[in-house]
Amino acid sequence: MSREYDLVILGGGTGGYVAAIRASQLGLSTAIVEKEKLGGTCLHKGCIPSKALLRSAEVYRQSLNASEFGIDVAAVRINYNAIQKRKNTIIDQLHNGVKSLMKKGKIDIYYGTGRILGPSIFSPMAGTISVEKEGEENEMLLPKNIIIATGSSPRNLEGVSTDGKRILNSDHALEMTELPKSILIVGGGVIGIEWASMLNDFGVKVTIIETSNQILPSEDTDISKELKKSLENRGIEIYTNAFLQSEKLDLSDNDVKVHVHIEGEEKTFVVEKMLISVGRKGNSQDIGLDNTEIELESSFIKVNNVYQTKEKHIYAIGDVIGGMQLAHVASHEGIAAVEHIVNGSVKEIDYKNVARCIYSNPEVASIGLTEEKANDLGHKVKVGKFPFKAIGKALVYGELEGFVKIIADQNTNDILGVHMIGPHVTNLISEASLAMLLDATPWEIGETIHPHPSLSEVIGEAALAVDGKAIHF
Repeated sequence: MSREYDLVILGGGTGGYVAAIRASQLGLSTAIVEKEKLGGTCLHKGCIPSKALLRSAEVYRQSLNASEFGIDVAAVRINYNAIQKRKNTIIDQLHNGVKSLMKKGKIDIYYGTGRILGPSIFSPMAGTISVEKEGEENEMLLPKNIIIATGSSPRNLEGVSTDGKRILNSDHALEMTELPKSILIVGGGVIGIEWASMLNDFGVKVTIIETSNQILPSEDTDISKELKKSLENRGIEIYTNAFLQSEKLDLSDNDVKVHVHIEGEEKTFVVEKMLISVGRKGNSQDIGLDNTEIELESSFIKVNNVYQTKEKHIYAIGDVIGGMQLAHVASHEGIAAVEHIVNGSVKEIDYKNVARCIYSNPEVASIGLTEEKANDLGHKVKVGKFPFKAIGKALVYGELEGFVKIIADQNTNDILGVHMIGPHVTNLISEASLAMLLDATPWEIGETIHPHPSLSEVIGEAALAVDGKAIHF
């Protein structure tokens, strides 16, 4: 039996289900094919579970430091089973919410592996989709258009096999039933840093090795240096320009012996577990791309500015096309693809105006160009920085680390980038996002009256500092 649809989406993660909702709003008969659970990586293996664990780590850290606020707390301890239970409760609640949204939008859900077959007389443009489920007869869907939103999965390190016991990827780490005494994290990018911060808060001895000359290689150098100093002050060991010698890996029942080449010398680490955090690969295998003209670059699907593949009725969005690999990016790409399908509108995303957030302690958030990149592109820049230690609300919170840095073009006064490290900056970055969208100048942000006392005052002061007019520092 087969069914016809205006649109079939492969993958029910954030990008896929948001695209389905927009398609339903615009009157398209829509179906999603999902291999596991609606919500995808973000809900089940990424954004939400990791932030739930980070929040528990934050509460534990605050409880240990409660005496600084005049609160005496006795017998603070970690109940990791309860922490995992809370994480799973949050996931379940959001998962049920997504299912309700699908029901509200009259979006059909097919659970199984979706594969694109060759064109048929019913679906000559996009191709037939076979929904395959073990032990059951395949279902055939006949869409006029297809959106591939199959997401990504942790990338392996050559020569190293993750076993989920001693050597983990981020999926494995989320399911740990107890905390290790020590861990070595291979990769100082976003995921590695968040895990390092969280596990350190929980009392785990953490070591990070990063092949680049700085942690968070894509972030502004000032941010990276500040975060490295903060993490090291908390007892985290960080080694940059460091390369794992995978051929010398030695596993036992109790630990992992790791040899690392660091700036001409070899150093040996013995840890209980090792976490591989070296990026993600696109889930582009076994979905029938060999039956199409779709082109890949590495594991990622190549698309044009409206997310069309080489097959014009097949689109691709989100992690599977590479790029920024963020849930909020996938959502907007999905909406843009659907609107192009419906009315041919071109809604290009300016990726320089997409905020990036890291939920470590301290938090990091940024948007736009780093100072280094702005200089490389030929901009003559002016920079304003303002520290949280000069903000009253930061003192009230007891979180004085960090600063906000605003980079502007000297000639045009355009804001080129905003970079933050400190308390709750993953919330504060939204003001910078709006400023970038509206082409605001530092003067306009500085003239905005920020409430006092609030952490947001740091943005206004940093904007004033671009032209040497900061008030409180």
